[in-house]
Amino acid sequence: MSPAPSTRPVPVTEPGHRHSGREQRRALIGTGIGNALEWYDWHVYGIFAPFFAQQFFNPDNELSALLSTLAIFAVGFAMRPIGAFVFGRLADRKGRRLAMLLSIGMGSAGSLAIGLAPTYASIGAVASLILLLARLTQGMAHGGELPSSQTYLAETAPPGRRGRWTSAIYVSGACGMLIATLLGAGLAALYGTEALKAWGWRVPFVIGGLLGVYALFLRRKLTETHAFNKEHTSRSAAPQRLSVLRGMWQNRAAAGRVIGLTAGFTVTYQAWTTAAPTYAIGVTKLDSTAVLLAEVVALLIFIAALPLCGSLSDRLGRRPNMLIFFLGMAVLAYPLLLLARAGGVWQLGLAMTIALLFTAMCASIAPALFAELFPTHVRTTGTGVPYAIAVALFGGTTPYLQTWLASHDAQNYFTGYNIALLLVGALVVLTGPETRAKSLE
Repeated sequence: MSPAPSTRPVPVTEPGHRHSGREQRRALIGTGIGNALEWYDWHVYGIFAPFFAQQFFNPDNELSALLSTLAIFAVGFAMRPIGAFVFGRLADRKGRRLAMLLSIGMGSAGSLAIGLAPTYASIGAVASLILLLARLTQGMAHGGELPSSQTYLAETAPPGRRGRWTSAIYVSGACGMLIATLLGAGLAALYGTEALKAWGWRVPFVIGGLLGVYALFLRRKLTETHAFNKEHTSRSAAPQRLSVLRGMWQNRAAAGRVIGLTAGFTVTYQAWTTAAPTYAIGVTKLDSTAVLLAEVVALLIFIAALPLCGSLSDRLGRRPNMLIFFLGMAVLAYPLLLLARAGGVWQLGLAMTIALLFTAMCASIAPALFAELFPTHVRTTGTGVPYAIAVALFGGTTPYLQTWLASHDAQNYFTGYNIALLLVGALVVLTGPETRAKSLE
């Protein structure tokens, strides 16, 4: 279990105080490591699902066990809207820092529970229940992690550099995925598939839990944001109670934009970072080490592109970045599918790389754009709840849907579905405001 959050007085910045360079670096590290672990947890589950599926479900039917495991992946996402509301409300009322401490503590507990859980062979269907409960815990925790951390980072960003600054959310997230992928490739190369199925799958979950405890201690040193303290001081001077639900209703158009922008983005991202390698390893039986190394290359290029794309949006605005992603991926969806299905690992790797380069245009600035759509008193909840709903409905179901359709030779239907969501996102961008110059205070 993770240690309880500190009961010491919460360090805060005084009204009117701007974060120093040291505080900004601490904000980057503190938010980054927690966010990296969130993405690490989810990616580890997707990568290692083919190896541990038969440890938690009846091993007599390999495909059925894999699909059941991916179904729990989707169910875990269903808890994210609840976590986004609970932790978002906490962040908007009590501070971003406290929400970030609690979310990372719960997430690390869920990861340790999976890594130490007994198997189907030893306790039967109870093993499946333990996996489900652990994923529900992680889903709730991680539903609050991203909106809290991205709001914190957006509010501490230097003037005129919010796009580049908040690209660190996806840089750290991709680094977490990269570590998970490297760990999977290394374990597969050292011990082989049979060892991974027997015990090796436990290693990344235990590592994730222990790193979560470390991240918890790092976050104890963070200061609260100036924007929250300014809002909190104003609220104390005029103590009318601001309802979170009322605030979300007043900003329902912005919430709708978050859902419209997130749907196509999360399906594309999950399709090329989780579902594609999972399907290649679990169904088409490509060499697991080679597939994971191909993904490592794609992720490295993605990480390098993120801050460049964020800086571009600080100069030209958020809308050009978003349109390049949504329209570009809509055009390339079928060609990339054909390339990935050509049969070789290098074709899959090239398709993943191209898809992630376009995805970087959107991922780099989504935290900044979403924060710019909402006022301070409802920013975390307003960002987090619609984002989590879209991720649960569309992103969480992507690995299962893509694997199931591909196993029935119906991958084209999934690609058409993805294109439709991308076009919806493009329409939202075209009908929405440019927010680059908006103040967050």
